[in-house]
Amino acid sequence: MSDEEARQTFRAIRWAGTDGEPVCPKCDCAACYAYASRPIFKCKACHAQFSVTSGTIFASRKLDLRDYLLAIALFVNGAKGMSALQLSRNLDCQYKTAFVMAHKLREAMAAETVDAKLSGEVEVDGAYFGGHIKPANVKSDRIDRRLAEHQTGKRRVVVIMRQREGRSLPFVFRSEDQSVPTIRARVESGTTVFADEAAGWDELHASYEMGRVNHSVNFVDELDNSTNWAESYFSRLRRAEIGTHHHISGRYLGSYAREMAWREDHRRQANGNQFAVLVAAASSHPVSRQWKGYWQKSAK
Repeated sequence: MSDEEARQTFRAIRWAGTDGEPVCPKCDCAACYAYASRPIFKCKACHAQFSVTSGTIFASRKLDLRDYLLAIALFVNGAKGMSALQLSRNLDCQYKTAFVMAHKLREAMAAETVDAKLSGEVEVDGAYFGGHIKPANVKSDRIDRRLAEHQTGKRRVVVIMRQREGRSLPFVFRSEDQSVPTIRARVESGTTVFADEAAGWDELHASYEMGRVNHSVNFVDELDNSTNWAESYFSRLRRAEIGTHHHISGRYLGSYAREMAWREDHRRQANGNQFAVLVAAASSHPVSRQWKGYWQKSAK
């Protein structure tokens, strides 16, 4: 794909509602014209100049546009995600470039469900990540890693709210019981919530009709209570941590959790459809406030 073909592809997906005709990102005016000397446009209403990536997460880009399209194709092709190191090797760019690009794509993925609420039948579960304490070499020097005084304080729990045959909403907390207010805010009343026998979910009985399953006895009981949809999500997230990334910092755990939720929700779609969905999400997502200025060391 040439640079012009990549630009036309991105243009057709970004402005699909106007058949590829540019729309001003500042005033939403469709009366724009293209420059003959440069690949940019100018709005007739506000006189703003913009390119095909202006106002998106790819604004002020340094790589060719076809490299970004290739990065998206590679990124969605990984069932368990793609590490920044592998992405940098495939694109022949610096690791930091691939790292920032991957996190921008994760941010665009998460934008799909930023205001989503769940209903019907919703499964809730939690899994802990991080804070691993390596055991000492000599057995007599080993400590009981289960005790609070021996914890590192880095351990976090990912709580997933997953609607059966629907969307997935992950959040990161220090403990499962801290997620109850968020569950009440994102799961509509009248919903049937399924959870395991963990004590942190007892408070949900006051707000929802509950179905509890004791995993020490069975995974699906005689009343068809289960959390298998939630466990399927955690299986993908665990495989991503162990097999692809090897370590996920608590600082970015929420980003990786939302990425795997997107992959679970779109897992039945063809790769080409996933590519088009993510390109559309990236082209409609505004400039990242978290990752803008990362190269200038202004990101916190």
